[in-house]
Amino acid sequence: MGANPASIDWSHHPGLAALERLAPRMSEAPVAVAFSGGADSTALLFAAWHLWPDRVAALHVNHGLQAAAADFERHVRTMCASLGVPLWVAHPPVPLTPGDSMEEMARNARYRALAELARQAGAGEVWLAQHLHDQAETLLLALTRGAGLPGLAGMPARQQRHGITFVRPWLDVSGAELRGWLREQGVAWVEDPSNHDQRHTRNRIRHRLLPVLEDAFPAYAQTFARSARHAAQAQALLQELAEADLAAVGSPPVIQRLQALSAARQANVLRHWLRQVGARQASEAQLQQVLRQIAACTTRGHRIHLRVGRGYLLRQGQVLSYWPDEAQLPKPDNL
Repeated sequence: MGANPASIDWSHHPGLAALERLAPRMSEAPVAVAFSGGADSTALLFAAWHLWPDRVAALHVNHGLQAAAADFERHVRTMCASLGVPLWVAHPPVPLTPGDSMEEMARNARYRALAELARQAGAGEVWLAQHLHDQAETLLLALTRGAGLPGLAGMPARQQRHGITFVRPWLDVSGAELRGWLREQGVAWVEDPSNHDQRHTRNRIRHRLLPVLEDAFPAYAQTFARSARHAAQAQALLQELAEADLAAVGSPPVIQRLQALSAARQANVLRHWLRQVGARQASEAQLQQVLRQIAACTTRGHRIHLRVGRGYLLRQGQVLSYWPDEAQLPKPDNL
């Protein structure tokens, strides 16, 4: 670990005040920290341990996807033992099917594993160490992908996944300051070698683009975070509208009722409904084709049979239906 916990100077920890602000809303349940062994999660674990030494628990997920994974786990076990922090570890597989993104599937498996570990630890929340500069990277990554408001809203400070609340208390805290504090205190962490692999878009943003932005616009991270908050507020309003519109058009949606909405509201409510029925995100081209077909659906015999995400959107009588599996599609005479 390097530093003696008793000798650490907490007066300059850049993220401590943000954690202290969480105290009024905390229950008596354990404080669960997602602990990879990297710099950010190390700073978070130490801060939580300092504030609530008898309540903090560490959660570590080891997918075994890289050669250094076993070393990470050993470091995490040593660190937690030195602090007297109980550690919960999971080794979830990462199921892949053709066309899947390894990064996305590993992230989804990690969230499921963290939620299960939190339940085992008796915690209702998991704290994540993403910070101000991670949020800026996320926003830029969303822009490179042509994302809509959900992507431009960045990472939420709180979100529900798999029955557990995930909390990001440091979205306004500088990552550079967190690492600076760890160095000052002599606290060791592990560096994930994949963070320097510039085949990944996020890493190219981090190593090539962010230094240029910081040179030209020193406050870019703060202004990007503010833009993300504005986008999140706008997305919340769209979500409320989608819920109200879905209640009006029905689930599954009645085509004639959809046609009474503007194209923008049709797109908004259809995205919401498709998420509810488990569809993968429709591409912009797919959604525009759906809207064109809804507009053209003025006769009883008009057929709608479109690929959306990985499934199919069909007209069945007066409503739209979504079928995730091509093998289960109804026969034409049943549409």
